[in-house]
Amino acid sequence: MRAFLICLMCLPGYAFAAGESDRGAPKPTATTTTCRGVRVWDEKKKRCVRPKRSSLGTDGLYGAARELAYAGRYEDAQGVLLAMADQNDDRVLTYWGFTHRKLGNIELANGFYSQAIAQNPNNLLARSYMGQGFVEEGLPAQALAQWQEIRARGGAGTWPEVSLRDAMETGQGFNY
Repeated sequence: MRAFLICLMCLPGYAFAAGESDRGAPKPTATTTTCRGVRVWDEKKKRCVRPKRSSLGTDGLYGAARELAYAGRYEDAQGVLLAMADQNDDRVLTYWGFTHRKLGNIELANGFYSQAIAQNPNNLLARSYMGQGFVEEGLPAQALAQWQEIRARGGAGTWPEVSLRDAMETGQGFNY
């Protein structure tokens, strides 16, 4: 398996580049620098508030959940996800999976990733996170299958593809 991955690294087109839709690690805001617990910064109110009481829309709440997850505040991120109206949104399902995986709930995480992929088969981030979980579980064939799906869906060179490839090479999922 390792030799196969090393050979793949030699192929042209394998640049470490973030995909156009990937924004990289979120920039810390007052949500992670000021707010404590399940609170988000509400720019209109100029204070930390509970997610359901915030003026943030869907994208704002998603961004706050993502920021909290990247900061390692998984339970707080889940509290924000819980406040989101559309629990079947593939981005929401992806971060439910991510936070559960980071909390050690692998089976539950895989269920969320599977739901996200069922909603949007081109959700490369869900595929990457699921594959990284497979790496951590010692399931290289399943990780490789997700990596191949990412590439088949046009994800070569994107952050989801590169981070999963790195995880397969090192045996560890990506840490922020």
